[in-house]
Amino acid sequence: MKKNSTNYLHIYIPVFVGLIILFVGLKITESYGIAIFLLLPFFIGFLTTILLKKYRNDIFSIKKVILLSFLNIMIISLGIMVVAIEGLICVAMASPILLAFSAIGALTTFLYIDKSVRNINSIIVLFSISIIGVSFVEKENIPSVSHVTTSIIIDAPIEKVWENVITFPELEEPKELLFRAGIAYPINATIDGKGIGAIRYCNFTTGSFVEPITTWNAPHHLAFDVLEQPAPMKEISYWDFDAAHLHDYFISKNGEFRLKKISQNKTELIGTTWYTHHIYPEFYWRLWSNHIIHKIHYRVLNHIKKVSEN
Repeated sequence: MKKNSTNYLHIYIPVFVGLIILFVGLKITESYGIAIFLLLPFFIGFLTTILLKKYRNDIFSIKKVILLSFLNIMIISLGIMVVAIEGLICVAMASPILLAFSAIGALTTFLYIDKSVRNINSIIVLFSISIIGVSFVEKENIPSVSHVTTSIIIDAPIEKVWENVITFPELEEPKELLFRAGIAYPINATIDGKGIGAIRYCNFTTGSFVEPITTWNAPHHLAFDVLEQPAPMKEISYWDFDAAHLHDYFISKNGEFRLKKISQNKTELIGTTWYTHHIYPEFYWRLWSNHIIHKIHYRVLNHIKKVSEN
């Protein structure tokens, strides 16, 4: 009877503890950082392995502890989607780093922690409080500014390209899976006024970027700040919910277009976006942000190219 009662502790306890920590981190502190994406999965790997080592030595191996750690991470991820804490897109984007650090936690525990370890309850409480504490501290971090630059060659005069940079008509529906899955993408651009102080509106599927013009050097340089911006995505979920990371966690600061005349009928168009995101670790989430912004740039630049060349 005792054996049966401990058969699945390596699933029940890590999943229960993980869901509690995630609820506090994502709903109360609203902090998306190292505590959630690195420390928590490491702890899940550790906890899964130490419980297997203590109670289920019959199924104990490196391969199994890593796979069972993965299973617990997936159950926790499914749980926060079911209760509408997060959506599918965010979970999918976070999965590689969650699985990697759960594997590191499992492997470290397998190699260096002895099964005779005592006071597991105290360890769970201490780790949980530490992760939540880090989550509170991270909330006060000041994010660094990053930028993404994308360029394209257009077979059209620089004056014609300039016209289509300022405003451009409706874009075609995207074919990229990223956008079809819910990431916001540009639809068209309009402008109210002319020159410095004019307001440009870059309209996305989730709303409009309001962009006061700060540099108007026709036909070579258009620069703007971002006064307002819409949500960066629409989460995939059965529930109509509003995750915290959809607001003020990815912030577009400003942008510019530079046009270089190569010849009478050939122009290089360069687009740059400066942004911050309050999601850590920065090295990982910057990979996603840069990739998505490049995709948005290419969508706009290729449309300008098509309209200008036609």
